[in-house]
Amino acid sequence: MRRPISKLFVVWVALSVAMAAQVAGSTPELTKDEWPVAMLESAGLAAKPLRDLETAVRAGEFKKIGSVLIARHGKLVYEGYFEGDAGTPRDTRSATKSITDVLVGIAIDERKLSGVDARILQLLPERARRMQNPDPRKDKITVEDFLTMSSPLECDDWNDASRGNEERMYIVEDWAQFIIDLPIRGRMHLGEKIDQPPYGRYFSYCTGGVFTLSEVLQKATGVRTDRYAHEKLFAPLRITDEQWFYSPMNIPQTGGGLRLSSRDLLKIAQLYLNGGTWQGRRVVDGAWVRSSTQPHARIDDDTEYGYLWWLKSFKSAGKSYPAFFMSGNGGNKVLGFPGLDLAVVITSTNYNTRGMHEQTEKMLTDYILAAVSQ
Repeated sequence: MRRPISKLFVVWVALSVAMAAQVAGSTPELTKDEWPVAMLESAGLAAKPLRDLETAVRAGEFKKIGSVLIARHGKLVYEGYFEGDAGTPRDTRSATKSITDVLVGIAIDERKLSGVDARILQLLPERARRMQNPDPRKDKITVEDFLTMSSPLECDDWNDASRGNEERMYIVEDWAQFIIDLPIRGRMHLGEKIDQPPYGRYFSYCTGGVFTLSEVLQKATGVRTDRYAHEKLFAPLRITDEQWFYSPMNIPQTGGGLRLSSRDLLKIAQLYLNGGTWQGRRVVDGAWVRSSTQPHARIDDDTEYGYLWWLKSFKSAGKSYPAFFMSGNGGNKVLGFPGLDLAVVITSTNYNTRGMHEQTEKMLTDYILAAVSQ
């Protein structure tokens, strides 16, 4: 005699099928972190490209992807986790340099720091007294020079031969003094005439300069930078589990490596999309947000640089979408698209791998932006 199927079992099967059918289209969970949530379709995103993305990641077409999150019109509409979960701290490496920009903006708004023209050696006189390779041009280095990766110091993380390469900094105790002691950078040129660079600045990627801003912020505010960040930025955004790296002298590493959850990283992009507000609360000045996300230096024909924010347009389906974004080793990306009112996080552990950034950009253009239907 056939045993009757229980109603509970039938309901369980139906729910399982429904959940499997709309993994990409399901509403993210509403949690205590204050992220409002919405369905994909209500935010103008199609579910199929995101389901296709999940299939591609799980099939190994994209390597070592940790998470993909999307917010539209200020609401979290999609989150996919492929390594870890919503609570996993993500090591996005240099992506978190952009948070240093936020802190500088807050310090200026509070009149703790005079502005981007504030001179580094005037703020750190004890460093100036012990400085090697003295040069009058060093006296003129400003906060803006470090925010735009354009100081005259011989510091280039993209050049293994550079004296200021960050790998050389990590093996000494006093990182800030290491940076201040660097000689002035030189450049060969063809012919006697020297063409001025776009925006009047030569870009040279320098993690050590951004780390030095940690000491500048502490001197200006009177509070160690990690504590200042928690009080002025993370607490208002309901971020509670940040994990900092520290130098051998116990100075917070503002040059990268700060670990945050994927949802918390998304909040930083959303904060700037909102012009400096979160849930109606002003966190950073709107004029600072605009200045930070406009070009101050050119990296290449396709990419410019603001104040520790990358600036680039991404093409999808024949259209071009300008974005400001955080970027880090491994292919990590935290992006804001003002024209779409869209924020995106892609975390990845493809550290020091050829094609790491191209991989996440393909995910962005071929799947995520393709999902934007209106």
